[in-house]
Amino acid sequence: MATTFWQSLWRTKPVDAIVREGGGGEGGRLRRSMGLVQLTFFSVGATLGTGIFVVMGEATPLAGPAVVLAFLLSAVTALFSALSYAELAGTIPVSGSSYSYTYATMGELVAWVCGWCLLLEYGVSVSAVAVGWAQYLNDFLAKAFGFTIPHAWSQAPDKGGVLNLAAVLVVAAMTLVLLRGASESARVNTFMVLFKIVLLLFFCVVAFTGFRSGNLEPFVPLGIAGVSAAGAQVFFSYIGFDAASTAGEEAKNPRRDLPLAIVLSLAIVTALYALVALASVGAMPWQELTGDTEASLSAILTEVTDATWPSLLLSAGAVVAITSVVLTVLYGQTRILFAMSRDGLIPRIFERVDPKHSVPAANTVMVGVFVSVLAALVPLDHLTDATSIGTLFAFALVNAGVIVLRRTRPDLPRSFRAPLYPLTPVLGVFFCLYVMRGLRPVTWLVFALWIVVGLVFYFAYSRRHSRLARPEKEVSDAR
Repeated sequence: MATTFWQSLWRTKPVDAIVREGGGGEGGRLRRSMGLVQLTFFSVGATLGTGIFVVMGEATPLAGPAVVLAFLLSAVTALFSALSYAELAGTIPVSGSSYSYTYATMGELVAWVCGWCLLLEYGVSVSAVAVGWAQYLNDFLAKAFGFTIPHAWSQAPDKGGVLNLAAVLVVAAMTLVLLRGASESARVNTFMVLFKIVLLLFFCVVAFTGFRSGNLEPFVPLGIAGVSAAGAQVFFSYIGFDAASTAGEEAKNPRRDLPLAIVLSLAIVTALYALVALASVGAMPWQELTGDTEASLSAILTEVTDATWPSLLLSAGAVVAITSVVLTVLYGQTRILFAMSRDGLIPRIFERVDPKHSVPAANTVMVGVFVSVLAALVPLDHLTDATSIGTLFAFALVNAGVIVLRRTRPDLPRSFRAPLYPLTPVLGVFFCLYVMRGLRPVTWLVFALWIVVGLVFYFAYSRRHSRLARPEKEVSDAR
């Protein structure tokens, strides 16, 4: 009996079965409607915005002008993981992302832990982003119309508010968009992503006209330790490049387009982050780039152009940028829960697909409610670090999964192979662990408690309800 119990914790789900189920489960079928551009913009939409408009002001005091290096350090960390994601997304093109990849390589218990961490990456990060959105909406309203949402309805309780109603509204609005269907959501996201890319490029062009090389001296005033600490902080800004991998069952040509979308999105985001960071510290002394990032960027535009309209445009851009992050990260969360439900690890209601719009409707509504409550009551600074550690852990598992799958199933057709194997996934694991070291002890404590809660749920519910726990004939029939 003991042997059976321990073996059940490490049972893997065959890759062929995972891919076969990607065509649809007992709860219904998702519709394939996304091409390469839409998938790329989904990942860009999930990533681009939070680092520049929410986190950069917190990271710059840690690194000085070398905050540019901090963004590049985080990009390198993300790159190795992105290459591993690209390989597995092309090999196992389903909605579960790193959860499904881990299920196929390291077994059910590790897959559950990975999926539980993805609740931090997606569910908690979108709550943090919604909190930031409320702040920038108020800034835009103040500049454009001279009024703001009252403090009681735009701040969490421990910040002196009653609840963050603005954060709830943006989550509710994006939940309604998702309920209309994946292709409709992709069109809305494409418009918002194009708008914020153009806006950030406009900022860079204007800021570089006021560039002063003296603002970059000394370039690393707080040492390499400061760059490392800032890198851990801004890694939050790269969360989301893997969003395309959650659309594996809604991509028209997933084996070709998913790897390309992941790599292209990371390249686009890294280039924009580095340009905006360099333009910012070149146009303004880094000591003044603290706290409210958007206010600092607005001050740069006002000083360089001697006009207020560019600042107003930037405020509007911050609102749009963060709205698209809310939309795409909500989408990713629902599709991961869809895959976990199909495997029986969470209740079956999460896999039920609305036949009219081809979306997991009940799943989407429940995620929207959960995120709204979190965003309404919890402040931003308590959310970002918890998101980063959960993401880094999931990324490390994906890198390890590439190594395991190369060894156990070398025969699998792979539309993309991570270059310089095994160096790439090994460095991916190393950089993830390195950045995790820079996070605060309290973040590790929260993470440990989160894992404990997840394990309790797994042993109380998931292990017994897993489809792999059914009699072999039933599992075979379900496939």
